[in-house]
Amino acid sequence: MDRLELGSGLFRGSEAIGEGALTSRQLSCGPFRRVLRNVYMPANEPLDYLTKCRAAALIAPSNAVLTGRSAAAVRGLDLAVTTDPVEFVVRERDRFGPVRELRIRRTTLNPGDYEPWQGIQLATPGRMALDVLLRHTPRTQAKRRCLRTAVADLDCLLRAGLVREEVVAATLRGRRDRGIGLAREAFELADARAESRPESEYRVILTLAGYPPEPQVVVSCPDGFEARLDLAYRDHRIAVEYDGEWHENDDQPARDQARRARLAALGWRILVYRARDLRDTPDQVIEDVRDLMNQPG
Repeated sequence: MDRLELGSGLFRGSEAIGEGALTSRQLSCGPFRRVLRNVYMPANEPLDYLTKCRAAALIAPSNAVLTGRSAAAVRGLDLAVTTDPVEFVVRERDRFGPVRELRIRRTTLNPGDYEPWQGIQLATPGRMALDVLLRHTPRTQAKRRCLRTAVADLDCLLRAGLVREEVVAATLRGRRDRGIGLAREAFELADARAESRPESEYRVILTLAGYPPEPQVVVSCPDGFEARLDLAYRDHRIAVEYDGEWHENDDQPARDQARRARLAALGWRILVYRARDLRDTPDQVIEDVRDLMNQPG
């Protein structure tokens, strides 16, 4: 039972029963949580997405490649939540799946696409980035929405240093996978300077509308105070900022107001959006920016 020596508390039910560690009744009625098919853990231990990926490694064949957002989780970046499926790619001839809560895609794999990890294979950075981009297809979402989320994912990978731009470019070159056109478009729109997913999405919305903003612009005030703007148009002194939930905590609203008052004194006009705006009326930012640009600066 080599794979049970991971220190994660995960184990295969069939192994535990086969070795006499548990009976079927103890497994089903005892203090255990089912993570995936035939994989369990103590019920009092927290279940997160990385644990779910480790659980998937216990039931996947040794040649299966953990990839996409799942590979990012293994490499230390949270792009997925616990309810998301674990992502694999396998060769066309491989027999694996379907398995509930796993997303298994059949494709062409090269030796440089993977490396060993916990008894299976882990996608290398370029392969990981490719599959992160290819998971965004217009089958269930409008193309622009897919593009926004693909860019946001790639921005996160680049910002975290999990993959370099030149590696992504080389990986995309010459490929004909389904969705590769959108993947290439997302790569052209990516920017490692982005500091949040909503910021990335707003940048894509504005760029596609013909108003490409500059990310993370630093404005220096005469008194030495510096303000960094999420997105900005220097010539028009227009800023676009996204306020996450933490902007409502403690004294943060007062600090935000004081900061923006300083910027206004320098002639900056600031548009502020929240989660509900991106969810319900994402294109409103286009009209707001256009209106401000048509007004006297």
